[in-house]
Amino acid sequence: MTLQGKTIAILIAPRGTEEPEFTKPRDALLAAGATVTVVGLEAGEAETVNNDLDPAGKYPVDKVIDGVSASDFDGLVIPGGSVGADKLRGSEAVVAFVRDFFQQAKPVGVICHGPWTLVEADVVKGRKLTSFPTVKTDIRNAGGEWVDAEVVVDKGLVTSRNPKDLPAFCAKIVEEFVEGRHPDQARSA
Repeated sequence: MTLQGKTIAILIAPRGTEEPEFTKPRDALLAAGATVTVVGLEAGEAETVNNDLDPAGKYPVDKVIDGVSASDFDGLVIPGGSVGADKLRGSEAVVAFVRDFFQQAKPVGVICHGPWTLVEADVVKGRKLTSFPTVKTDIRNAGGEWVDAEVVVDKGLVTSRNPKDLPAFCAKIVEEFVEGRHPDQARSA
């Protein structure tokens, strides 16, 4: 499977995105031939964390959220980390960006606490997904069906629970991004 010619956005929050949930999907997409654009809340570098507390790597932000549009990309990845996911869902620009991917029927991959942004974007209703277990009540309250599974795919939306699920998550996001748009996704957004 190749993603040659496809551009994928990956969100990053300053001092909060979980390191492997950012680097592993990014590396899988690059290995499949995608152009990956790191989209952040602030210009410069964003520091990731391990286990929500320990500082990890620093990564350059390619574009700031206020300067991008879902129409610029073929897909989106939302990493987790409870602190990072909370910062992302607190940004109106991020929430609008996420919602636009669903309205444009473009595939989205989300892991761990990342589904908080989906809840905030109001795109969960009628969907089946997974997340870190502490997010399940938020998903259910937003009208989604939460399941405890390594990876769940629902109309172009790929979700996983935690870093242990990364091999399955990375394989599935590549597959969904190769498939491209999912018309059913836009109908349910």
